[in-house]
Amino acid sequence: MRNNRIGFKMGIVIITLFLIVLLFLGFAIDRMFTSFYSAEMQRETEEITSHFTVMANATDSTSEETMMTFADFSNVSIFNILESGKVILHSGTHDSADKAFIRALDLQKIFSGEKVSLLYEDPSENRYFVSGQPISDNGVITSALYVMSSTEQMEQSLSAVRKLLLLSGLGAFFLALGITWIIAQVLSRPLLQMEKATRKIAVGELETRLDIKSKDEIGSLADAINDLAIDLQRYRDSRQELFSNISHELRTPITYLEGYSKVVRDQLYETEDEKDRYLDIIYQEAVRLQHLVEDLFDLAKMEEGKISFVFERVDLSDLVEQAVRKVELKAKEKSLKLTMNQSGRASLVDADGKRMEQIILNLLENAIRYTEQGSIDVNLLYTSTRVTLIVEDTGIGIPEDELPYIFERFYRVEKSRSRQFGGTGLGLSIVKKLIEIQGGTIKVTSKLKEGTRFEIHFVLQPDIEEGRT
Repeated sequence: MRNNRIGFKMGIVIITLFLIVLLFLGFAIDRMFTSFYSAEMQRETEEITSHFTVMANATDSTSEETMMTFADFSNVSIFNILESGKVILHSGTHDSADKAFIRALDLQKIFSGEKVSLLYEDPSENRYFVSGQPISDNGVITSALYVMSSTEQMEQSLSAVRKLLLLSGLGAFFLALGITWIIAQVLSRPLLQMEKATRKIAVGELETRLDIKSKDEIGSLADAINDLAIDLQRYRDSRQELFSNISHELRTPITYLEGYSKVVRDQLYETEDEKDRYLDIIYQEAVRLQHLVEDLFDLAKMEEGKISFVFERVDLSDLVEQAVRKVELKAKEKSLKLTMNQSGRASLVDADGKRMEQIILNLLENAIRYTEQGSIDVNLLYTSTRVTLIVEDTGIGIPEDELPYIFERFYRVEKSRSRQFGGTGLGLSIVKKLIEIQGGTIKVTSKLKEGTRFEIHFVLQPDIEEGRT
């Protein structure tokens, strides 16, 4: 119980509620039996008094002896009292000198033809039910008859009932105590498991999982903890992979920079052309390093939600034309045919113009980088509900089994030729996040050695088509 405080608290709450219910139930049963016995004894006393009254009203000379005999047999005491309060007849065990139960007001009621009943306690603390009724002679009330019945037997019966209730209550309490302990253990066990699991997760044991299958809030909480552990494990693994990739990506250009700068510094070249070639390598690696750092900063800002967007009415056609003009020189250097086509009525799109241009340029530069011959086609398709941008090339293509991973950070399809193509492996990750933040979607299809096709879709809201300028 020391290590299961929640079970202990739960047990205390349950047993306390049970005790409250048990006490109220015991009190109600005691009151019910007490009321029942009291009502029955009062009724019996009144009936006996009525019989004695009938006997007293009889003119038979033996009626008085019969009444006294019946009184002894019934274990009651009788008092025949005149209106003045004088006792003219007494029978039974009660002391005739004790007349405290005879009250003037009750006598007035009896001699007025009424009946009285009362509960009386004598100086010895003995309790009696007292019933008083009038005795008549030829229609005239001549005296009052009091019958006293001791409550001793009733109290003994009630005491036996109370003992039985107490024993039953104690038995029920200990039974409930055992059941409560079991229930508390059963109900608290999943919580203890979750507490231990969360502590393990907190210290880095992210492989920890809970095997709780209950279809209630406890099961939902366990599933949530498992999902949290999975997300944390995925985050840890991706962070480690990110650090490893960053280290790898930084190590190579730094090695180039260090090696070739040392060659130039120590004048280990033979000709000026060789020196210029080394300087050109240093410049290219510095540029690539700069791009890598910029991409990392952009990606980190997007993942933390700190990158700012300025949404405005953007003419996507103009952006695509500008981007195509910017990469035309690169395409011509590789003798690639670069074309742009548009269909449908152009509509303005709510987007960040700078980020949209970044998306388009990234896709076009990728297409040029991985295409050695052939063409790159850019198509912009407008419909009444959405606009679609398609960038399609005839490059090296992507194997089908690698398509699901191309948007992951630092993922490269041609790993052995990654240095040749010079990408950072972050471009498509940034593109995908920029598109999703602006409410769009991106889809890719590809065939190895035939080419790749990227499709970007943005939904056009009704106010966009009609709208604002």
